Amino acid sequence: MTQRYFYMAVAAFLVMMSLSPGPAWAAVGCELNDPKRDVARLFPESTGYKTIDLDIQKAGGQKLLAKVEAKLRDKLHGLYETIDVPYTLYDIYKNKKRIGYIHGVTQKGRFGGINIFLVLDLEERIKELYIQKMTGEYAGKFRAAEFTSQFIGLTLGDFEQYDVLTGKTTGKVSEINNPAPEAEYDFKYILRGTKKNLILANEFIRILPDLPAKSAKKGAPTK
Repeated sequence: MTQRYFYMAVAAFLVMMSLSPGPAWAAVGCELNDPKRDVARLFPESTGYKTIDLDIQKAGGQKLLAKVEAKLRDKLHGLYETIDVPYTLYDIYKNKKRIGYIHGVTQKGRFGGINIFLVLDLEERIKELYIQKMTGEYAGKFRAAEFTSQFIGLTLGDFEQYDVLTGKTTGKVSEINNPAPEAEYDFKYILRGTKKNLILANEFIRILPDLPAKSAKKGAPTK
């Protein structure tokens, strides 16, 4: 009898939590842990940056959501992919000249979220892929330069043929080697997160000139 009451109490708690608007179920964004330090490391030539806070809902709503999903060829779902998930675009400068961007996303992994940041030049080519957070037995191999350096020079165009559901692709993306064959799912999650990141960055960069001044705050000098 006691066991029955226990399960009933657990079920009631889960129902209450699912209905609660509290922070436990809030959208989870992705930003650099230490922007001043990280921007200086990822863009050594930079002298400053601005941060622009965005989400799909404010940037274009359902129309933008449909566009992103069409390009991804998959539905956005889960805690890390709601329409109101906050994103931070780092607009990087050398003196008064824009030299690139940094943008991050959180991709669902086997053991929690994977924070994937892309360092992009003005043509939106990947200068560096930086995995800020990842857990699991093989996380070190995926964060190592031997793996992340394979993404340098790739663009959204290179990822267009990558099927995030099957993992099948052609071209340059097919040449990326998995450093941990035992962790095939982690490998696919990182590729999906990278494609999603490139799509979102492309859409957000496109609307940069139209953003109100108050949404672009001057960042601390990077060096």
